[in-house]
Amino acid sequence: MTDLWNERAEAYRESPTHAAGDDLDLVVEWCEPGPGVAVLDVATGGGHVARRLREAGATVVTTDPAPGMAADTTAPAEDLPFADASFDAVACRIAAHHFTDVLAAVKEMARVARDRVVICDNVFVSETSEEADRVRDPSHVRNYSAPEWHSFFALAGLRVDDERHFARETDFDAWLARVNCVGETAVRVRELLGDRVVDGKLSLPTVVLKAVK
Repeated sequence: MTDLWNERAEAYRESPTHAAGDDLDLVVEWCEPGPGVAVLDVATGGGHVARRLREAGATVVTTDPAPGMAADTTAPAEDLPFADASFDAVACRIAAHHFTDVLAAVKEMARVARDRVVICDNVFVSETSEEADRVRDPSHVRNYSAPEWHSFFALAGLRVDDERHFARETDFDAWLARVNCVGETAVRVRELLGDRVVDGKLSLPTVVLKAVK
């Protein structure tokens, strides 16, 4: 898995879908960055959340399980190597659907946060769409519904303070190419997604949640 993400690192750093968007703006806003604010960016990937937070004056530590992502610390979200309450805020954007144990990851983020956890991810659409995600990228575990996220936060001792929904659009061919999904596999993904692909664009329902202690 780690080798796979090392190979993908540059594609995610250059991905327009990951580098910008209203959801990214909101994640940054809800972390309340500024001088003296410490934020942990979990599963940083291409580093887009961290970049924006640093531009806003926050002190940011990044972590990712793949060394190729060049994070400050190499570690899985389920086992963060930081002391309790080490950061004012913890952020995680468009990554949790890859976590082996999402509840364990949320509990770890809650543990190392002093005040708040901000998570953004794709939302569950259907089992057929889940199959499409797994066919495209076998590292995909699952997208979750907003009620499931509320449950994860509650079990981690957090209260959801705010929640927003977005419909992100991404170029379908670029979405496939980012994980080297080609040939018959790509054809099968298109079949499974059906009318979610319109004029070469794939709609990605997305939720951003801010939870507080």
